Amino acid sequence: MATARLTLGAGREEDRVARVALTWLVEPGNRAVHGLVDRYGAVGTLDALLAGEVPDAKLRSTVTARLRAGDPRRVAELALTRAARLGARIATPDDTEWPEQLADLMRLNGLGSDRRVDWDTRPPLCLWVRGAWPLAQVLGRSVAVVGARASTSYGNHVATELGYGLAEREWTVVSGGAYGIDAAAHRGALTSGGITVAVLACGVDRPYPMGNAALFERIANSGLLVSEWPPGTEPHRHRFLIRNRVIAALTSGTVMVEASARSGATSTLRRAAALKRPAMVVPGPVTSAMSVGCHDMLREIAGSRLVTGLAHVLDEVGRIGVDLAPPARGPVHVRDGLDQDSAQLLEAVPARRAVGAEEIAARAGMELRLALRKLALLTDLGLLRRVEGGGYALARRARGQGAAAPGRSAPDQG
Repeated sequence: MATARLTLGAGREEDRVARVALTWLVEPGNRAVHGLVDRYGAVGTLDALLAGEVPDAKLRSTVTARLRAGDPRRVAELALTRAARLGARIATPDDTEWPEQLADLMRLNGLGSDRRVDWDTRPPLCLWVRGAWPLAQVLGRSVAVVGARASTSYGNHVATELGYGLAEREWTVVSGGAYGIDAAAHRGALTSGGITVAVLACGVDRPYPMGNAALFERIANSGLLVSEWPPGTEPHRHRFLIRNRVIAALTSGTVMVEASARSGATSTLRRAAALKRPAMVVPGPVTSAMSVGCHDMLREIAGSRLVTGLAHVLDEVGRIGVDLAPPARGPVHVRDGLDQDSAQLLEAVPARRAVGAEEIAARAGMELRLALRKLALLTDLGLLRRVEGGGYALARRARGQGAAAPGRSAPDQG
């Protein structure tokens, strides 16, 4: 690269314009462009690309073709003006709100694929943001919830519950704003009054899909809309796969709720795993086409974790002693806390008739004095009742396995 083209030390605004222009010239994540920016800065790289002074022939060809659509600097300036009218802003790595975790994308190295989208996975040069929250603050505690667009009622229920529960515990819910699982996760977070972030594959002024336009407005008002592409950019198919690396890198872990065999959500999960983030998968019916991708990921991705709800997710991403939800438990019964002798004695009481203490002790094979103490305890707990003549019979609670107050257990009176 000719040194005459280097403009190291360029002003902040010039750098921002150059970053926008580079993102317009070449799709985000491009390895060659990112390497040049690291070495020469955004302004120097843009100057060199416009002059055709880069060694990468493929990159020169891409830039030449793109230049037929307009002047990159002029396009960038118009995009910044448009964003200001929209109430959006641009963030770059020099800004305090820039999420430092995006630098982890430097570790991605092809994911065993020869596809361009799997190799061009470098960090964004800039991000467009719509919403009041600072990026780094909101994304410091965040979880991605992704999945199928053609989701089932089962998947929507799980995604909504996860979105609600995570946001309720002050985790930011990140997704892509699509129909199905994405929208369910966003809505769950919004319903709880929490924060959700939609990372888009188009401009932050282009609601896509249009059916989620009202949802995007709600997210912009209480959370964030984020994109690598300037306002006005259309959501081309390949951009969704480019976008997925950002979702994986921004968050502390990714949960895939439902996915078909060829779902784009699997690329987000693969990138999360490659970044050493928790890659979590919700299982589904083995007969459901919308869970085939989930089950494949559990088999294929080393270290992927099966999760069935909020407690499992928090167990993967939460801080020990702070974020962990209580484990799922079934109903707690009074008799669950009985000591062994009391439980054995209770089992010896006939179900449909009253009997004396001596007969119960004999049936249980227990010394009478000990049996009398345990019978008194079982009566106090409401599991047995005294009958006329001094006998004992099962109380209704004992027959129905009635629940005790949480945490109550029977002391060992032996």
